[in-house]
Amino acid sequence: MNADQKYASRGLEGARRAAAMPVIESPQGTASPRPAVIVPPDPEVVARPTRRRFTAEDKLRILKLADACTAGGSLGALLRAEGLYASNLTTWRRQRTEGVLSALTPQKRGRKASARHPLRAENEILRKENARLSTRLKQAELIIDVQKKVSEILGLPLETPEEGGRT
Repeated sequence: MNADQKYASRGLEGARRAAAMPVIESPQGTASPRPAVIVPPDPEVVARPTRRRFTAEDKLRILKLADACTAGGSLGALLRAEGLYASNLTTWRRQRTEGVLSALTPQKRGRKASARHPLRAENEILRKENARLSTRLKQAELIIDVQKKVSEILGLPLETPEEGGRT
């Protein structure tokens, strides 16, 4: 027996439960049922959640509040309110003793940049000059070789540095 027949047998044809359709009055005074606009929540979960990052000011503020907690259970209430673990406070306190703001700033991950050696810049300049002079030497040797071949073809004697004159 379906619901229509059940209500009809009791004489309750129009007494079914109201649907989630609010009645909206039109300007003419007649009511027209319109479906309610319900926006469902976005079911998509982020593949990789973002990690919370605390600034140095936030860390110092929370540490100041934690140091002010003297009543029993007040520190736990503070941690719950801030959404922190006790290990966060331990780490931040250690960082605070090492150096107030410098130790509490987020550290850059990865390999640390090595200190620039003072002779490295001079070494680079000398290498570039050496490479430039080597290319000029190769060009000069090539020009001298061409001059030798031209003198052999034309039969002209060349001056040698030992003799100081023509041969």
